Amino acid sequence: MTRSGQEYLASLRDGREIWIDGERVEDITSHPAFRNTAASIARLYDLAHDSEHTPVLTQGGVHRAYAIPRSYGDLVARREAYKVWAEASFGFLGRTPDYMAGGAAGFAALPSLFATETYDGSAAALAYHRRLAEGDLYPTFTITNPQIDRTRSASEQEEDDLVVRVVAEKDGGIVVRGAKMIGTAAVFGNEVIVGTIEPLAPQDVEHAVCFSVPVDTPGLKFVSRTSYEAQARSVFDNPLSSRFDENDALLVCDDVFVPWERVLAYRNVDVSFRMWWQTPAYLNFVHQAATRFWTKLEFLTGVAILVTRANNTYALPPVTQAVGRLLGRVAQAKAFVLAAEASYEEVDGGRGGVAPGKDISFAQRIMAGELYPQAVQEIKLLMGGGVIQLPASGEDLLHPELGPLVRKYIRSPGTPAEDRVKLLKLAWDALGSEFAGRHEQYERFYHGAPHVYLTQQAWEGDGPACEALAQACLDGYGLGGAR
Repeated sequence: MTRSGQEYLASLRDGREIWIDGERVEDITSHPAFRNTAASIARLYDLAHDSEHTPVLTQGGVHRAYAIPRSYGDLVARREAYKVWAEASFGFLGRTPDYMAGGAAGFAALPSLFATETYDGSAAALAYHRRLAEGDLYPTFTITNPQIDRTRSASEQEEDDLVVRVVAEKDGGIVVRGAKMIGTAAVFGNEVIVGTIEPLAPQDVEHAVCFSVPVDTPGLKFVSRTSYEAQARSVFDNPLSSRFDENDALLVCDDVFVPWERVLAYRNVDVSFRMWWQTPAYLNFVHQAATRFWTKLEFLTGVAILVTRANNTYALPPVTQAVGRLLGRVAQAKAFVLAAEASYEEVDGGRGGVAPGKDISFAQRIMAGELYPQAVQEIKLLMGGGVIQLPASGEDLLHPELGPLVRKYIRSPGTPAEDRVKLLKLAWDALGSEFAGRHEQYERFYHGAPHVYLTQQAWEGDGPACEALAQACLDGYGLGGAR
């Protein structure tokens, strides 16, 4: 059954080891670096647990993202659930619980991939999916190796234990040591899956491991980046970063014991890579992320329209054209989601249900990383200089001497100063702040580096059909062909 927001928050008070600013955090639900975002995530759980959105967000008593889609209609229903949660954060929470939930459903759709002659992780993959769905848990992950020396494979680093590896094998499980980077939202999760989405070298067998453990597992440490939430002055001054900073953290495994029943892949370079790309896991990731990306572009375009109306520039032809381009990009983002659903593919001959179309899903990832910075640049040009000439905080509007000056000089026809300041602070938080800069980088890299997903597009895209069409043209004429 689904959990309430309060039940989710209670699950975070488990003694997990989170570090920020040289301090170990005792309780992230009350710490100023995390509490508001934790509350925002709790609201998502409430939407699924008991609200008018519950029928859209759940299926059979669990979140719809955990259900393995069996038809085109199921994909549409899952996207509608993704959309509800994406709109609740205006697209700024990327790794909400439904993200890795879709990944878990992807594993469960093709468990045979995890079975090899040396280790059979199929039962662990199925148990992982069942445990998360039945407990309505928040699954997170860290699947990227640290950027220490990318010219060397994991096993060739200058020091041992820089990348997570198996250091001991016991009757009940394995012991792992090392680090993974970019655990986005991992500090807010209940379980973290640790693996590698990028190719490993054949000799990296000790690093070819994937497992999922509770976030409070002994020896598991999370080192958080700067908290934009902690730096926010108020919801008025920082309406997004004060509530939707899902954070990113370095994960360090200090001799963490992992029971066998939680090990999905073990000492197999091939499986540790293919589990993401050849089950529906990655395609499910893109389905959720593409829906969120579409939502985020809708929001940012709406901000652009509101700003140009407040600036009384909306009717100017260059501005109207710019808004038209932004609306076209929103439609483009939407089209990729709908096309991926419409071009669905059967998994394991239909035994594993269906998944969004691979070619369109991969193309969406390429498009989104390139389109987002373009859209941000376009909207910044529309905002002009007003966003950098704003009162330091909402307190200025309340000051008896300063308030009248602000109201006189920071306004526009039809838009009082309070409304204009509020709008422009929202625009700056979304597009110009440090929080916004992180989001631009995130939209470029959240599905991995381009050399990874572009390579997959080349390997698994519809290259043969493209070649055949070009070859048909070549075959149609020769040296003596008609002119």
